[in-house]
Amino acid sequence: MGVDGGAQPEKVKIVATWLAVAVGVCLLGFYLKGGDLKQWRRMRRKKKKVRVYMDGCFDMMHYGHCNALRQARALGDELVVGVVSDAEIIANKGPPVTPLHERMIMVKAVKWVDEVISDAPYAITEEFMKKLFEEYDIDYIIHGDDPCVLPDGTDAYALAKKAGRYKQIKRTEGVSSTDIVGRMLLCTRERTITDSHKNSSLQRQFSHGHGQKLEDGGSGTRVSHFLPTSRRIVQFSNGKGPCPDSRIVYIDGAFDLFHAGHVEILRVARGLGDFLLVGIHNDQTVSSKRGAHRPIMNLHERSLSVLACRYVDEVIIGAPWEVSKDTITTFNISLVVHGTVAENTDYQEENSNPYAVPISMGIFQVLESPLDITTTTIIRRIVSNHEAYQKRNEKKGESERRYYESKTFISDE
Repeated sequence: MGVDGGAQPEKVKIVATWLAVAVGVCLLGFYLKGGDLKQWRRMRRKKKKVRVYMDGCFDMMHYGHCNALRQARALGDELVVGVVSDAEIIANKGPPVTPLHERMIMVKAVKWVDEVISDAPYAITEEFMKKLFEEYDIDYIIHGDDPCVLPDGTDAYALAKKAGRYKQIKRTEGVSSTDIVGRMLLCTRERTITDSHKNSSLQRQFSHGHGQKLEDGGSGTRVSHFLPTSRRIVQFSNGKGPCPDSRIVYIDGAFDLFHAGHVEILRVARGLGDFLLVGIHNDQTVSSKRGAHRPIMNLHERSLSVLACRYVDEVIIGAPWEVSKDTITTFNISLVVHGTVAENTDYQEENSNPYAVPISMGIFQVLESPLDITTTTIIRRIVSNHEAYQKRNEKKGESERRYYESKTFISDE
């Protein structure tokens, strides 16, 4: 037919040019007519990234909270987290164990969190929901499959559901703040914390939650109902090892009841190298060093809490008490560190010092701990205000029982 093939590319260029001009004219017209250019940019950005919002108290933050944030992040490209204020928690649930500034440290340190909003309201109001959608570009509001009921009996997420901007994730089995309080009160049998007789009754009050059991007929460490799987560990792991020339920093400990003090010393330790390796002592080792009712969280629970921290690259699950030459060589450790605030001061001992080898090698360093918080600090907070936490736990325990009776399967991929 004698069609000139060389003309086709030229036609394509002409069409593309006209399309570009048309888009530019539309944008200019949008702007000249008083259109909101910021809104246009926001619309463009929304096409690229889905932003999701999840809120919570995150009191005594544990791996269940972290897994919820992991699931929420998987539903979008960016996760914004609202941390409820102390005043709102007191009004709706009772006094928090950890104050807002500590809870903020914990949430900001979770590897799946992109942005944090302080002093978030307990309930999603019309005004706050509008702020989320317009100022924070939130596409969906996320919550777990357990109900969140306000004091007046209404659903805290009713407005988000009505707006069609609500998504649900699966609650993590085997752990809750109620359960952890019960475990902590078991520790009060130790006379170093407070009078054992007074707290023995409290412990019974706090142990009426779902599926609570004790080993050895009522003595010893409380049995966790967390069911660890290899898939969960993989989900929490970075999945990357150090480079051959990485400066590997090692820090070990129990990391029981993972708290803001732990987070801050890990942050400091990570700043001293390219890769932070954390050794987590097994349950037997912790019990032998800190008492029969420790650890409060078992080895797998503690490992997941540490793995969720953005400053941590890898963990050794069940690390030995003593840092040996073999451990240093195997993991190519450049520096071994320890914080000044700790449950024990073995690093200062001349005999039976677990850090004797790295000290002799000149690769041991004591770091000034940014926060004066230990697991015992948290336990003492519970004991000092036990009546308030007793009422709070009794109410929460009933809510959890109803949840377990009516729950259905939800995927947590």
